[in-house]
Amino acid sequence: MKPETKIINVVGAAIVKDGTVLCAQRGHGKSLAGYWEFPGGKIEPHETAREALHREIEEELLCEVDVADEICTSEYRYDFGTVRLTTFVCHLTSGTPRLTEHTDIRWLEPSAMPELNWAPVDREAVCILAGGMLHVKR
Repeated sequence: MKPETKIINVVGAAIVKDGTVLCAQRGHGKSLAGYWEFPGGKIEPHETAREALHREIEEELLCEVDVADEICTSEYRYDFGTVRLTTFVCHLTSGTPRLTEHTDIRWLEPSAMPELNWAPVDREAVCILAGGMLHVKR
């Protein structure tokens, strides 16, 4: 019998601006360093997914967002546990994203996003956005 794997509930922000989406590269010294992701993080026990996303974007990118539509929830089993990621479309409301935890950020058209080396749990949302299944104007 396999041991139960730990479930880690996290949120990610597909921040859209002028038809492009913010992509963030994970920093050195972090798990999955060098992979690309939608910025975000763990949902604390007292938070909703949307509250966690507001907090994480303020902490990681020093800006504020409006959390809009949910894109998808995906799971991926890593060696450290299973990550359950809920990704939302977000719009900047205040500030300009700055690097605090990531090594790079890029604004890309959705069709160009699959060219990056994405963390496995983020790939479903990337496919949805790149496939044009969600409108990213604004």
